[in-house]
Amino acid sequence: MEAVTLTFSHWVFLFVILTIFTFMILRRDVVLPSIIGIFILGFVYNLDQGFLNGIVASFQTVFESFLNSGMVLFDIMLVIALMVAMLKSLQHAGADTLMVSPLRRLMVNPTTAFFVLGTAMYLAATFFWPTPAVALVGTVLIPVAMKAGLPAMGAAVSINLFGHGMALSGDLVIQGATSITSSAAGLESVDILPYTALFSLIVGFVAIGLAFLKMRRNMTNGKWDQLETKGVEIADEPTVTPTKSTKFLAAFVPFVLFSVVLLMLYRAFFNQEQAIQGGEATALLGGTAVTLLIISSFTTQGTKAFEDIVVHIREGFFFAIKIFAPVIPIAAFFLLGHPDNAEEVLGEGAPGFLFDLGTALAHYIDGNVITVVLGMVVISILAGMDGSGFSGLPLVGALAAGLGEGVGIDVAVLASIGQVATIFAGGGTLAAWAFGAAADAGIAGVKPMDLVRQNFIPVSIGLLVAVVVAILII
Repeated sequence: MEAVTLTFSHWVFLFVILTIFTFMILRRDVVLPSIIGIFILGFVYNLDQGFLNGIVASFQTVFESFLNSGMVLFDIMLVIALMVAMLKSLQHAGADTLMVSPLRRLMVNPTTAFFVLGTAMYLAATFFWPTPAVALVGTVLIPVAMKAGLPAMGAAVSINLFGHGMALSGDLVIQGATSITSSAAGLESVDILPYTALFSLIVGFVAIGLAFLKMRRNMTNGKWDQLETKGVEIADEPTVTPTKSTKFLAAFVPFVLFSVVLLMLYRAFFNQEQAIQGGEATALLGGTAVTLLIISSFTTQGTKAFEDIVVHIREGFFFAIKIFAPVIPIAAFFLLGHPDNAEEVLGEGAPGFLFDLGTALAHYIDGNVITVVLGMVVISILAGMDGSGFSGLPLVGALAAGLGEGVGIDVAVLASIGQVATIFAGGGTLAAWAFGAAADAGIAGVKPMDLVRQNFIPVSIGLLVAVVVAILII
């Protein structure tokens, strides 16, 4: 292993990381510390050109790093915007509720209600992301699940673990999380996607299974009765008669989306020369969303679709920007940890600060796989504690690359287990202040803190099992 010479800029980078961690632990926003860190790093790195030039370069570094981060993330921002625009069009037509209404008939008791509700949330969150999905699935199916005997807390746990836990951490279709993590790690999305799928399912299945058993026990002893709050009214079947166009869209849209996924899976396993992966998969999904948006708008609005499409695209972009606006500055800093991005922002010859720090740290770790994986998961959980789940991904990816390459461990495995841990923790299953926990608890009529308490042991055990599997894989 080659020795790495750490400069003053490296120590500045490390100091900013520790500062960001401190803010995360204090549950404060880390956008401003990231921006200040970029400014200081740009100044220190260019200080040899003179004080005034260093100041000028620091301002330029902030903008260039933002621009680089935006370029790295824009494709996934775009596909999310288009998917949400399509969903908004379906909601306007009333086809969204009709798509999930057949599941009502499957909810005959608390057990079926728990898993049908969770499965519907997983599928919707996989295609539309959990935040729009919880509005779709929660408002339509939670009242039906409660009518079948599922407690409100059981409904909250179900949609939370299936949606903001298992679906978001794997992000198998939209691949927004995977794109951020892989970019920071210097990998392609396709490199880590199989591992994120594996670890998300491991943590998810273990946590969901344990949570279900815990639910059954709590229902038996009546422990959950005191956790119920007002907020959800049990609804009857909708009385509005759907139109032919609404019925068509409710059947056509899921058929097309599942066909796209099946095509990608088929080529990935049976026709690998023409496999649709990474950026090509993102482009296919985005183009499909636009096509479905156009079909939905014209089917239900006729000539008004010319204006209707603009409204929905605006709504989609607003949603995407709202999510990624705080992520871009944070990613801008941590992307400087990778040599390619550092050179793009700071100029030719700029080091990958986090890579070099990881290589230096590797001399002391001495290739201990257990220490590296456990440390990676602990840091990832802390990185997710800000409550967004996504702001920690740039750190996770960059740190995985730094440690993995320094110690000689598969970076893809480290990045994947880190991504799953970060999103399970910060996406809303372990952080009561996260939007995911607040949304899932709110729509079920329970308190976010009570939801997180119910999740803590199942999710912790699930993460521990995933750590063991990751160690065995490495």
